[in-house]
Amino acid sequence: MLAPVKHFVVYTLLRFGLFVATYAVLSAPAVLIFGNKVTVLFVTLVLAALVSSLLSLRFLAGPRERFAESVEARASRARDRFEEIRSREDAE
Repeated sequence: MLAPVKHFVVYTLLRFGLFVATYAVLSAPAVLIFGNKVTVLFVTLVLAALVSSLLSLRFLAGPRERFAESVEARASRARDRFEEIRSREDAE
């Protein structure tokens, strides 16, 4: 029952970690070159979001698939229970 939540937490933490790492890698040279300005930090933040999103498609496919499978399994069980209850009501 907790598997979907566990997979969601793991995937979310990995995505957040990838974003933070990407931001650190992009902002360090940007600050050294352009200085510590709000615009530089904001542009770096946006670029880090875009780059980390693209990287997550490639590197986090496994955790994303496990999360999707656990959600699908849970939805299937709920659908089966619903159909069972509905068929019992129809029989009455």
